[in-house]
Amino acid sequence: MPQTEIPGTEASPRTPLRTPPRPRWWTELPLIVLVYACYSAGRLLARGDVADAVGHGLAILRVENLLRLNAELPLNRLFTRAPWIGVPADFWYAALHYLVTPAILVWLFRCRTAFYRAARTWLMASTFLGLIGFTLLPTCPPRLLSAGHGFVDTMAQYSAYGWWGGEASAPRGLGGMTNQYAAMPSLHVGWALWCAVMLWRHGGSRTARVLAVVYPLVTTIVVMGTANHYFLDAVAGVAVMGAGLLLAPYVTRSADAVRAWFAAPVTEASGDAVSPIVSGGCQTSPGERIPRQQASRLEPGAEPDASSRAAGDGAPTPAR
Repeated sequence: MPQTEIPGTEASPRTPLRTPPRPRWWTELPLIVLVYACYSAGRLLARGDVADAVGHGLAILRVENLLRLNAELPLNRLFTRAPWIGVPADFWYAALHYLVTPAILVWLFRCRTAFYRAARTWLMASTFLGLIGFTLLPTCPPRLLSAGHGFVDTMAQYSAYGWWGGEASAPRGLGGMTNQYAAMPSLHVGWALWCAVMLWRHGGSRTARVLAVVYPLVTTIVVMGTANHYFLDAVAGVAVMGAGLLLAPYVTRSADAVRAWFAAPVTEASGDAVSPIVSGGCQTSPGERIPRQQASRLEPGAEPDASSRAAGDGAPTPAR
C-alpha cells in the first residue's frame, strides 16, 4: 500500500546556518577603547580605604603562610639583589601587559576572524569582573606594606632605567592618577592566561605553544618578584578568567538580542487579520498568491447568490 504524505509535513531542505558577519575595525576599535577607558577609570575610582586595603593585604599574607605558599618574599629578594633580573622584570611588568594583549586581539581579528568575537567577549567580560574585584576588595600590594615585612618596590629601585616613576608603574609623574591598591585580582596574570589560550588554540605552531606556556608562567613570577601582587592575586586572576569564559556566551546572546531588536523593521499593528488590498478592487485571500477581483459583476437588480458571496470571500467558485 503506497504511503501518502500528510499535507504540511513534506520534508523541507535544511536551512543553512548563518555565519556571523565579519567584524569591522571601525566598530571594534571604539569598543575596545571604551572598555579600556572603563578599566582605567574603574581602577582610579575604586580606591577604597587605605586601612582596609592594608588589612586585606596582610590577611592574604597570613593565609599564604598557613598554606606555605609565600613565594613572594624570596622572589622579591632575588629581583632586588640581581639587577640583570630585576630590570627586565620591571619592563616586563610595565609594558607587556599593554602590548601583547592588543597584538593578539589584532592578530585574531585579521587572521582568525571566526574566533575573534568569542575571544574578545571573553576578555571583556573577565575585565569587568576584575573591576568588580577591585571595588569590593581593595588590596595593598606587597611593595606598599611597611618595611618590616621585608618587601622592596623594585620598580622604585630601578626607576632610573625606565619611563615609570618610583610611585607606581605609571609613566613618570602620573603615579597619582592610578589606583595602587587594585591588586586583587591580578589582571596581569589573567590577561596573560587569555593570551596563552589564544596562542595554544589558534597559533598552529610549536613556537606558539611554547610561548603559550612561557608567557603566563613568567608573568606570574614577575608580578610576585616585583612585589606588585601576591600569589593568591594570581590565582584570583585565573579564577576571574574562568568566570568570564562561562559568562561570555550569555553576553554574546544578550548582545545579539539587542542588535536584533534594533534591526527589526517597524510594522503597523492591525486589529483583525484582513487580507491586504494590493490594488483597486483586488485583494488576496488567505492561502492565495494571486489577487482576485473583490466583487463580481452582477446584472442590474440581480441578487448575489451564495456562490458569488463565497467567491468574494476568497473561496473558489464552483463550476456551473
